[in-house]
Amino acid sequence: MKFGIERFLAEPDLRAPLAGRRVALLAHPASVTRDLTHTLDALAALPDVRLTAAFGPQHGLRGDKQDNMVESPDYADPHLGIPVFSLYGEVRRPTDAMLESFDVLLVDLQDLGCRIYTFITTLRYVLEAAARTGKAVWVLDRPNPAGRPVEGLMLRPGWESFVGAGPMPMRHGMTMGELGHWFISTLELDLDYRVIAMEGWQPDDAPGFGWPTERTWVNPSPNAANLWMARAYAGTVMLEGTTLSEGRGTTRPLELFGAPDMDASRLMHDMRKMAPEWLQGCVLRECFFEPTFHKHVGKLCAGVQIHVEDPRHYDHHAFKPWRLQALAFKALRLQAPGYPLWRDFPYEYEHDRLAIDLINGGPALREWVDDPTAKPADLEAITRPDEEAWSAERQRHLLY
Repeated sequence: MKFGIERFLAEPDLRAPLAGRRVALLAHPASVTRDLTHTLDALAALPDVRLTAAFGPQHGLRGDKQDNMVESPDYADPHLGIPVFSLYGEVRRPTDAMLESFDVLLVDLQDLGCRIYTFITTLRYVLEAAARTGKAVWVLDRPNPAGRPVEGLMLRPGWESFVGAGPMPMRHGMTMGELGHWFISTLELDLDYRVIAMEGWQPDDAPGFGWPTERTWVNPSPNAANLWMARAYAGTVMLEGTTLSEGRGTTRPLELFGAPDMDASRLMHDMRKMAPEWLQGCVLRECFFEPTFHKHVGKLCAGVQIHVEDPRHYDHHAFKPWRLQALAFKALRLQAPGYPLWRDFPYEYEHDRLAIDLINGGPALREWVDDPTAKPADLEAITRPDEEAWSAERQRHLLY
């Protein structure tokens, strides 16, 4: 198969509309071709593309900033001499001065298929800026490694943030190119928008179910180490809003969770007792780990690892990472009603709302966990209509 960047490089007719126009690139470390050439270098080698600027999202254009709220500065590319502007530094939206550096912005960002992944929000912000100033945006499309399944609560009105770009569920099941079409429709934007579509993407095919396994995986962010993390991320990302470790500081971040005072064996037993149907499609394993940094650094944590790498046990359409993680929170709360589960700290520059609520686009998940009378069916009753509504809404924007 071919990603959007590979078609753009191989087909001069796709580049013809750029003749005489200044081109900028929005990319990150995973923006590479099949032979692992960074997109910025590949574009710079094209004689018919006038490259005048580049942009980096959270974690940077080429480098890896390890954690949230670690900003990247603007700089000049030492080889190309063009300005590289940070959209996760002093600003999150491109300024007028930045916009003056190009006519067409190429966006080549590898997403993980999860609403909270901030590259989606950056896409929205550049589309809004382009519509305001008459700039064009082209997305060089890439696979959604989490595939097409939809799961989670819809972001509620008033809960928009840098980790919540719009009313979509946690696991949205779209590509960046498709999301661009959806943003333009939902926000009623008027701009020159194009998608250089992939060729041969098969999101329902095993073993990748979204990710073509013959392709090299490059981390789109420092803790997105592999496909298995991408599959679990729509659930494990909620751990960022809790006092439980999400495995940062280990070799398997966002594939496991735990804490020094957690009874992992009992937790898994209670989860299976409450809602075994929410644990399908994967294997849970009790484990122990000691983070070298981040939460519970240097302490032995009892934990649970979510295994989705073995094709004999992984069921792509049965696996529900968001429900699985929600169930773990519920089991822990019932075991220890006073457990300090929710982490109260500035999260993506939000100081007045709990991180767990920002992550979920509203307080419904936290309220369900904290209500001792609430059952799995109660959360299902809220979530299922959201998932069905989104599945219908996104259908008219799908390209594959």
